[in-house]
Parts: sequence; structure tokens; C-alpha cells
Amino acid sequence: MTPLSQDAMREATRLTRGGRLGEATALLRCVLGGLAGKAARDTPPNVIDGEATSMPDTASPTTPAAPPLGWRRPVRARAGAPDAAQPPIGGQFLARSYAGAAGRLGYKLYIPSTLRDAPAPLLVMLHGCTQSPDDFAAGTRMNALAEEHGCLVAYPAQEKSANAQKCWNWFSPADQHREMGEPALIAGITRAIMAEHRVDPRRVYVAGLSAGGAAAAIMAQAYPDLYAAVGVHSGLACGAARDVPSAFAAMRRGATVLVQPEEGRRIVPTIVFHADKDTTVHPRNGDQVIAQSATAGALRVEVVEGQVAGGHPYRRTIHADASGQAVLEQWLVHGGGHAWSGGSPAGTYTDPRGPDASREMLRFFLEHPRRD
Repeated sequence: MTPLSQDAMREATRLTRGGRLGEATALLRCVLGGLAGKAARDTPPNVIDGEATSMPDTASPTTPAAPPLGWRRPVRARAGAPDAAQPPIGGQFLARSYAGAAGRLGYKLYIPSTLRDAPAPLLVMLHGCTQSPDDFAAGTRMNALAEEHGCLVAYPAQEKSANAQKCWNWFSPADQHREMGEPALIAGITRAIMAEHRVDPRRVYVAGLSAGGAAAAIMAQAYPDLYAAVGVHSGLACGAARDVPSAFAAMRRGATVLVQPEEGRRIVPTIVFHADKDTTVHPRNGDQVIAQSATAGALRVEVVEGQVAGGHPYRRTIHADASGQAVLEQWLVHGGGHAWSGGSPAGTYTDPRGPDASREMLRFFLEHPRRD
């Protein structure tokens, strides 16, 4: 994908100032989703419609009838690729719905065949723009890992009625706080699963990609008493934006002002994955997710360089406390783009060349039960 243009930011600002918030938001949704949009019939031709369609990889910003930004379609499944969203033999992938004071939200729950009588870990996975629970499960292969470790995995599903591109509204102040909007719905799903199944309350985790990564960062800040650790892949720090123009700015170069956690609040252990060639969400945002969490006092930093066989090189930075316990872990994937690292081509927005973000996140999570 090409970098966000100044023209797009100016256009979003112009629409917002003109009171055309729906059009400005649709533009932002398409940017974060990484999709091409068709020109809306009832809006100016340089505004991307919420109902977007993919462009060929060879398309350019000057292609006739194309939006003003140059896009490439997400990596999608190859013909005949296995569908990782289908659970391994014995597991169940169930469709559920949650209703609460903030509204209603559907989700899918994976129950592994390896589940035992002992309380199990629970991982809540927040998909990116244009994705679905099945797509996200396929791309991350998280259900297969749940079979290995005996974990429950929940995939909340953003509604098109809430966002035309099915993005989590991480840039909306109404969706950034405890017991409000989307955070209340995601926390409600988490608590409903905990009430229905034998879940270890010390081992409840949340992770997400892109808009879902930004939403996961919000959940960690809003509910440090619920989630033991958080994983943010190609996302942004909590409070990185308050409206459409600031969201464009944060995606392009990081947040201008980094919101600091409340004093005395529990620091949620955090693992971040971001690629240094991500032109949808600048990798500086990964640094800011870490910086927002790095208020737990003096941390010892260790940097490890690595290389996936036949894949990407990477830098892994570990921030450990005085006892040697890793509190923060940051993976910078060299040469990767806006995609789930190490994911399966059976899902969208994946980079099979690794490193394996799913396995590393789950490893980090299980090393960090909540300590009250």
C-alpha cells in the first residue's frame, strides 16, 4: 500500500469541518481497511464509498474511476488452501450473540476438544477492518493453537451497521472508555463466556489486528482488572485519536499526544507486533503502544535479532522488571507490511513469511497470569 497522502488528510478534514462526518468516516474506514473504494453515487468522486471493492495490485492512484489513494488488495486465500477457520476434529466453533446496555454484538467461540475439567484460559481476538471471525480465525490459525493449549478463543464480530467496513471504532471517544460503546460490548462478551464456561479469571487475554489492535489496546487500558495481558498487531495506542483528522494523522506518523494511564493503575503486560514497511499504520504506533505501557518503573531492556528460515528478519525487544519477568515485548518485522505475521493464506491480511505472531502471543499470554 502507498503511504497516506496529504490530500486524503486534507479531504477528511474538509469533510469534517463541513459537517459531512459520515463521508469523512467512510474515507478513514477504507484507509484503515486497505481497500479500494468505488466512487459513491451520492458523494463527490474523490470520496471513497463505505461499500468498497478491491483493486488489482497494478492499480495506481490515477487509474480511471479509482479513489484518490493507491491501494493493493489484501493477501487472500489461494485456491485449494485449507480453511483454518474450520475447527480441528473434535473442536466446536459456535455462533453466539451478546446483548447488554450498550447494545448487541455477535461473536464466535472456539471450544477445543482438549478442554479439561480445570479452568481454561480465554483469549478474545478482535479482527481488522473488512474481516470476520471466520476470516480472522483462518488467517491467525488461533483455533489450532487453542487445541494445543486447551484454550477458549472468542471472536467478536463488528457489525456493518456500526461501521460500513466492519472496523472497530477506535478513533471515537464514545468507544474508548470503560462501560461505554464497543468496550462495554467486548467486555460483556468476555464476562458472558466466563459465566458460561470454566474460565480461569487470572488467564483472560485480548489481542487484535489493525483497528482490532487499537481496540485491544483500549480494552487493556479500560479493563486492567479483566485482561491479564494484551497483544497489539499493527495497531495504535489507546487514545491515539479523537476524531477523523487526528486518526489520519496518527495512522500516518503516530499520535501527537500519548495518553498516559491513570496513576496507580495496574500495568497490563503487552506484546506488540508491527512491520517496518507498514504504510497503513506507521510502525511508530507500535513504539507508542509500548511507551504507553512502560510506566511500571525501571525496566531492563534486551534486544534480540533473528531471522525466520526462508522468511523475514526481525528484532525482538524485551522489557523485564527487576525479577527478570518480561513485562513488555515488541517484535519489529523487517520487510513486512500491514498483515498478520506468520499467518495463513487462508485468511486476509496475512504474511506467511513470519515470525509466527499467533504462537508468540499465546506463549507470552500463558506466561502472564494476572497477579492481583
